[in-house]
Amino acid sequence: MGKFLTSREENYSQWYNELVVKADLAENSAVRGCMVIKPYGFAIWEKMKDALDQMFKDTGHENAYFPLFIPKSFFSKEAAHVEGFAKECAVVTHYRLRNKADGTGIEVDPDAKLEEELIVRPTSETIIWNTYKNWIQSYRDLPILVNQWANVVRWEMRTRLFLRTAEFLWQEGHTAHATKQEAIDETVQMINVYAEFAEKFMAMPVIMGHKTENERFAGALDTYCIEALMQDGKALQSGTSHFLGQNFAKAFDVKFSNKEGKLDYVWASSWGVSTRLMGALVMAHSDDNGLVLPPKLAPYQVVIVPIYKGEDQYRTVLEAGNKIKDQLKEYGISVKFDMRDTHKPGWKFAEYELKGVPVRLALGARDLENGTIEVARRDTLEKNTYPQEGIAKVVKDLLNEIQENIYQKAFKYRAEHTFSADTLEEFKDILDNKGGFVYAHWDGTAETELKIKEDTKATIRCIPVDNKLEEGKCIYTGKPSAQRVLFAKAY
Repeated sequence: MGKFLTSREENYSQWYNELVVKADLAENSAVRGCMVIKPYGFAIWEKMKDALDQMFKDTGHENAYFPLFIPKSFFSKEAAHVEGFAKECAVVTHYRLRNKADGTGIEVDPDAKLEEELIVRPTSETIIWNTYKNWIQSYRDLPILVNQWANVVRWEMRTRLFLRTAEFLWQEGHTAHATKQEAIDETVQMINVYAEFAEKFMAMPVIMGHKTENERFAGALDTYCIEALMQDGKALQSGTSHFLGQNFAKAFDVKFSNKEGKLDYVWASSWGVSTRLMGALVMAHSDDNGLVLPPKLAPYQVVIVPIYKGEDQYRTVLEAGNKIKDQLKEYGISVKFDMRDTHKPGWKFAEYELKGVPVRLALGARDLENGTIEVARRDTLEKNTYPQEGIAKVVKDLLNEIQENIYQKAFKYRAEHTFSADTLEEFKDILDNKGGFVYAHWDGTAETELKIKEDTKATIRCIPVDNKLEEGKCIYTGKPSAQRVLFAKAY
């Protein structure tokens, strides 16, 4: 099945689009710009969701749910916020349809116009801060550490499955604090949670940093992000955490009585990741044969494929396969035993390779005679024969090895595609001929940042948190610069 994919080298974008569809992750829907996430794709998203949800709960957060619709007037209360999202908003104006008088179909009932139009949420700061106003009176009511798993709508015209769709799934954390420092600490804590998830679960190395003022979330005082490098040399923003200051508290008049008995505005943060991480997972690791999934996020980590002829062999292979399946489950390994008689073993091998199952076990009559089993690993495509005795421990260790190997491969790719440039010519040459991350000096102005983007299509992905100060000259204007920042072409 893998051979039906366009190769990455031939056309990376087409390879990605084909792989998402052929590996049964998602497909385009009847609604323009919206996708159907298929069961196999949703199973991966659930693994991500479960891991992140536990990390949120371990850091003291609780889940809640807020309305899908936001009164239009709420958006006008925070100027930068409305400016940032206005062009992407879907608006509900009426609440009823009716049959046309001539019987040719249906139409919007003009008598059912809403008194106030509603925005389908592109993000929930406004509705949540309007709600928090009723929850907060005193410092005793703080902090509020709430997260919601939801869908949002941002009316994108140019869409790609998972990477950019008009509707997508995500989580958004919204926290309220008594002091500025607590809100900043929360913002930093959550970007670290995202970085840990990306590296330990997705096996995807990331660079953590601050967004420039130009690239910040609309209404934030500071935005932290994690940036990952895909195999085509483009960056993908994989998570953001925002220090909102008191902007939304002031917009919605959310005050509290502090320990000194004085009224003050609440301090805030918000943070989120979305199904865009599914796109990152595909692009960071997969190959020309199909998906390569890190074991921690694979819907099933092991598949057992039986090889048999006739009813007698079927029964004995089935019995042996079920024993191995039970042993693997005792080790906490998720297993699929594919006993379908509608497909040949070779077809199944190709299917599971395409779907990125980390380990494949093949069990036939000859293996039963010899007490052996064939083990194939998806990341390297290596096959080896092992004794059936103790196979569960072998597979458990192998899964850990695969998880680490996938990370190291991505880390090596990033290291080999991270450069420094001292002139604009050098900068352009790297971007056009090599791709990847480029560290370069910038004079700190939004004007120069935009000119570099117009000239090269590269953006400042972040100012890394562990950046070392280094005097130099801006590659575009020649003006003094105190540090290099991270540039790349991006999704």
